[in-house]
Amino acid sequence: MRRTDPEGHGPVRYGPPLSGDGLPVLPELTAVVAAAAGRADAQPVGGAPALLEAACGYWTRRALPCVPDQVAAGPGAPALLLALTAALAGDGADVLVPRPCAAWWAPYARVLGRPVFHVPTPAESGGVPDPYALLETVRRVRAEGGDPRLLVLSVADDPTATVAPPELLHETVEAATAEGLHLVSDETWRDTVHAPHATVLLSPAEMRPDRVTVVTDLAGALLPPGWPAAVARFPASDTGRRLHARVLDILTGLGARLATPVAAAACYALDEPPPVTERREAAVRLHARLADAAHAEVTAAGALARPPQAGRHVYADLSPFREALAAQDVNDAQELEDFLTARTGMPVPGGHRFGDDLAAPRVRIGTGPLLGGADEEERTDALTSPTPWELPFVQSSLISLRSVLDDLRDEAQRWEPPR
Repeated sequence: MRRTDPEGHGPVRYGPPLSGDGLPVLPELTAVVAAAAGRADAQPVGGAPALLEAACGYWTRRALPCVPDQVAAGPGAPALLLALTAALAGDGADVLVPRPCAAWWAPYARVLGRPVFHVPTPAESGGVPDPYALLETVRRVRAEGGDPRLLVLSVADDPTATVAPPELLHETVEAATAEGLHLVSDETWRDTVHAPHATVLLSPAEMRPDRVTVVTDLAGALLPPGWPAAVARFPASDTGRRLHARVLDILTGLGARLATPVAAAACYALDEPPPVTERREAAVRLHARLADAAHAEVTAAGALARPPQAGRHVYADLSPFREALAAQDVNDAQELEDFLTARTGMPVPGGHRFGDDLAAPRVRIGTGPLLGGADEEERTDALTSPTPWELPFVQSSLISLRSVLDDLRDEAQRWEPPR
């Protein structure tokens, strides 16, 4: 019998948080926070000069040069996206996002009372809408009296863990800007690409610097998610300057400023000293191996998933097990979330959390929870393991996942008609 209790079935407060890497905090970051903990001064809204300079250096090293007047900092990417949405679409405009998309994108438009329209992504990758589907969605929304003005996208995508190819990104950016849309590029996961020498990652801001604002949450690769900090880079144009000023006004109204110890940690991390870069590279290697192991379990059982290319997730489609799931009273993504979370002992959010179809049996499997059975020393040691999937605490998590998927596969085979 399908549950009728609404708790957990979609309210924002029950959605998945920005995922951590499951690792102990870098000692050098802890030392920076401790040193700043005795300071009583408040950070200015938008970030202090040292933090803005550090953000400029970070982006300049990624072929996105900027100056401090183009940058704003906030207590996490959600606060910045809320301010950007209010500035760009708060006066009656509509917001477009890919399907699926990061769980925290759509709620901030809805807080402002703005409708969110999901645009399908192509088969090869998520995060960036199919350009033809985007044009059709814009046409349809306008025909119904809407005013689409903002498109949020991500080249290195959560939840699908894919990286959009440059040719697709170029076509989508051209289509969006031709329709007068402003783009917000969420680049939280750009530094977590699993094979950086084999994967080409371009920012939309490299293609249309006058129409793209970049947002990066430092929880992606530089800080723990419990230390909320994010930075935004605005276009170097009159429009960009007006948008920057408006966002600062909104952040001021919200009182959305970084805590001083977190701002110190963000400044240190954005400068990318050797301890930070070495930890980041080791964490990316670890989670790439864990993602490959989780992907292998999913596909070996007969489920579907794109090969993970970035981030700390695998996005699995359990459509081949639909009849087997129905036999377990699992008929939608929420019930699948409940079922897998209970059976694996790990949080396994359903695709509906990411704007996907509630009826589709899709879930995001995180790699951070695979380290959950270890103590701090074991998790630190996992960073240097060439075969982390063989570590006992990781093996235990993978065996739980394999057992559930194998049971579903076996049950699905019973439902197959005889040949």
